[in-house]
Amino acid sequence: MMELVQIGVIRSPYKQQRDAPRQGRFSDVESEIEVFPEYIAGLVDLERCSHLIVLYWLDRADRTVLRATPPGQTLSRGVFSTRSPNRPNPVAFSVVDLLSMEGGTLRVRGLDALDGTPLIDIKPYSSEIDAVEGVNVGWMKDMRTGPGA
Repeated sequence: MMELVQIGVIRSPYKQQRDAPRQGRFSDVESEIEVFPEYIAGLVDLERCSHLIVLYWLDRADRTVLRATPPGQTLSRGVFSTRSPNRPNPVAFSVVDLLSMEGGTLRVRGLDALDGTPLIDIKPYSSEIDAVEGVNVGWMKDMRTGPGA
């Protein structure tokens, strides 16, 4: 049995999916992450991190989708080879800049979550651990060559 616990909520200017940027890292928009009081003790020392991995539940996603057509593409792809928010288990993550932290409120930049999105975890981002050089991103490497590539 799996059980996820919501540890907070994301506050952003994005009200609907079409309002959010394609990828949060491409945006300078600031958002707030509210961590519920019972989880604030878990934030100790987090203010020393410049970047975070934020995991959240895309509660408004279509969980029946198994194929998706990425932006600028004409071919439908298997959802697991895309970054579509619509998927059977709509867990999302963003690498964000931590701008400030006051109590249980984190001000961040680079998040693409909709306002009211449930927060499920926060982890420190480490370029030594999380960045992998020379990766193969499959069909995405061809995105610069045009639609349907």
